[in-house]
Amino acid sequence: QVQLVESGGGLVQPGGSLTLSCTASGLTFTNYHMNWYRQAPGKERELVASITNTGGSRNYADSVKGRFTMSRDNSKNTVYLQMNTLKPEDTAVYYCYAENRLSSRLKYWGQGTQVTVSS
Repeated sequence: QVQLVESGGGLVQPGGSLTLSCTASGLTFTNYHMNWYRQAPGKERELVASITNTGGSRNYADSVKGRFTMSRDNSKNTVYLQMNTLKPEDTAVYYCYAENRLSSRLKYWGQGTQVTVSS
């Protein structure tokens, strides 16, 4: 059974930092590209950052470029999202999403972790 477990969310003041983690089990982690999505209240889920299965390529939404950094540790089956200079508009539930590099049918979501940026 595949599981993606996010952690690291919480309440932070504007300008602060948080690091989210997502640990995967039940799959061959090195076969999966990984993504972070977020969904704010009343808004659609949006892609925040992506990293290829080897970690060789990363992409970011324009709204987080220069502030967020995504990385992965394949020895720990874990991806991270380092978030700096947080803004109130970054408030959302953040989800981890795994997609198999060979089969588009194999894709999985985590349960999400809440990030709230407020003074």
